Amino acid sequence: MAPGASGRPTTWRKPSPSRAARCRRPALQDVGRGERTSISGEDVKRSGSKPPWLRQKAPGGEEYTKLKEQLGGLKLATVCEEAQCPNIGECWSSSGNDGNDHVATATVMLMGDTCTRGCRFCAVDTSQTPPPLNENEVEDTAAAIAEWGVGYVVLTSVDRDDLPDGGSEHFAKTVRRIKELKPSMLVECLAPDFRGDMEAVANLAQSGLDVFAHNIETVSRLQRLVRDPRANYEQSMEVLAAAKAEGVYTKSSLMLGLGETTDEIKECMKDLRAVGVDILTLGQYLQPTPMHLNVREYLTPEAFDELRVYGEEVAGFRFVASGPLVRSSYKAGEFFIQNMIEGDRSGAALPPRVKSVQQMLKEGDLVYPDDGDF
Repeated sequence: MAPGASGRPTTWRKPSPSRAARCRRPALQDVGRGERTSISGEDVKRSGSKPPWLRQKAPGGEEYTKLKEQLGGLKLATVCEEAQCPNIGECWSSSGNDGNDHVATATVMLMGDTCTRGCRFCAVDTSQTPPPLNENEVEDTAAAIAEWGVGYVVLTSVDRDDLPDGGSEHFAKTVRRIKELKPSMLVECLAPDFRGDMEAVANLAQSGLDVFAHNIETVSRLQRLVRDPRANYEQSMEVLAAAKAEGVYTKSSLMLGLGETTDEIKECMKDLRAVGVDILTLGQYLQPTPMHLNVREYLTPEAFDELRVYGEEVAGFRFVASGPLVRSSYKAGEFFIQNMIEGDRSGAALPPRVKSVQQMLKEGDLVYPDDGDF
């Protein structure tokens, strides 16, 4: 059974003032049961080597090359490339870290590769006057996705503040066309905030998508430091509340390692649950270039797993994907969400949740590369 409208008002109000002022360092002091839970960014910079759990093999292989050529031929941009995602080699390959075959996946970025905003964590190009929309993009994107043979696809976009509706209708047309070509396809849309235009939010949420995702990115205190001034915590909460009111699954994501505290992470989780968010992803912030924000700390896999447990068992999310290399769109998480949605609609029992990072390491389902890999 799909989730119904929450009945909550779409205007979100912060439950209590001056929350951030009550949060003190050191960060993550109560996570990890007394063990060291992070390495400072300065220590890593001095050592010249990333923590071992962040090392990834260079992307390559037949499936990776094939998908890259297909996307390039259709002139489709992916957030995988534009945002320099560390998981591109895994997600674009049919061979997973567990040694088994999987369907290759990619997150398609609509409305071009140039954003009108300049967030300090993001490597996507920015301009106040990006190129006009590609008139063929809706059809090209839908046709390409229908041919991939995947059951779950993620669409995202740059911010297009230059467009009257922020690109909401272009986004919605793409979803509708995908559903026409392949009705069984589950579609997640990782959407911008549309400048707080709730009609634009509702338009996309009513397009036939299955999951409406919008990233809060960081805790309340760090919003102005991390995000473009046109984005803010309250507006993002209102966007998620408005989408939930349309009766769809909702999802959000937090980057960690920017200087947030455990209390702030937990308060953000509570705020997201208060507006009905079903799914949360937590991942390590990685500096894309020296011009972007520095990493304050690198959290251990154990710390991420403790936050996952808190998110699911205390905060009450239906699913939390949490790990150093987890991103808002991530193959393992999409697999679980797909099964969750199909189970809800069929009335079948939910499948076992995706294993924790520590379980996967212990059972050999996840292998962190050796020091010789990068």
